[in-house]
Amino acid sequence: MSARPRLLYVTDLAYPAKGRRYCDEDIHLSSRLREDFDLALAHPADAAALMDGFDGVVVRNSGPVLHYQDAYDAFREQATRTGARIYNPLTARGDMAGKQYLLDLTRAGYPVIPTVDRLDDLGLLPACDAYAVKPRAGADSIGLHFADAEQLPGLIRGDVLIQPRVDFLYEVSFYFVDDTFQYALHAPDPARRWDLEPYEPTAADLDFARRFIAWNTVDHGIQRVDACRTRDLRLLLVELEDLNPYLSLDLVDEATREAFVAALKTSLHRFLAAPAAPAA
Repeated sequence: MSARPRLLYVTDLAYPAKGRRYCDEDIHLSSRLREDFDLALAHPADAAALMDGFDGVVVRNSGPVLHYQDAYDAFREQATRTGARIYNPLTARGDMAGKQYLLDLTRAGYPVIPTVDRLDDLGLLPACDAYAVKPRAGADSIGLHFADAEQLPGLIRGDVLIQPRVDFLYEVSFYFVDDTFQYALHAPDPARRWDLEPYEPTAADLDFARRFIAWNTVDHGIQRVDACRTRDLRLLLVELEDLNPYLSLDLVDEATREAFVAALKTSLHRFLAAPAAPAA
């Protein structure tokens, strides 16, 4: 390893995210990481071809992998075969592996929006007027549909998950580096998901979020726990983002942003110093 570790920072600066500017966040964050690391930016489609020249690969705002699935599959195969250091590690169990975790967590009794994968199991869901149907391999609301019970059979094509459409007060996101909480943001208006404001979590809120961080067993990485506050004031997991979670760093104060950057640098240094995973 060189005196300054070399990082390949994977991002799609041109990805047109709704309500967010991925490029601004990654320009800022990569500029701060350059203070500690020799760093180059790469589009996700180019990551497999370039990664061998670096000590580690940081996957950030690279967009839904459905848009470059073949390139992503090649990237994962090469990383596994060579034992490359990927941050977040490819062993993460949340969105990195698709939406299967929603079904697994439901079956394990976690506080998650109840999820099934068969029409025959609708009776396991709470009574509701409408359902959400989403691809098991979906991301960024791609392929999401809402329907009543009569419409469901026409939407069950391929590998999908079914959830009740939850009437909630607001959504809230908890941001972690490794297993350490950094900050929280919430969307007061359910219809405006990305109009976020700072949120001061209670001890119970953090206990909720940490249950999923512990379940995911990611020793090094950035994770975002997305939840909704129901009408009866419970929190239910919406998503566990561990592939390339957008961080909304422009919406936190400078002290919080600096603390996050410091935590990320420390995590990356520890990650690169730890024994590498054996090549497959």
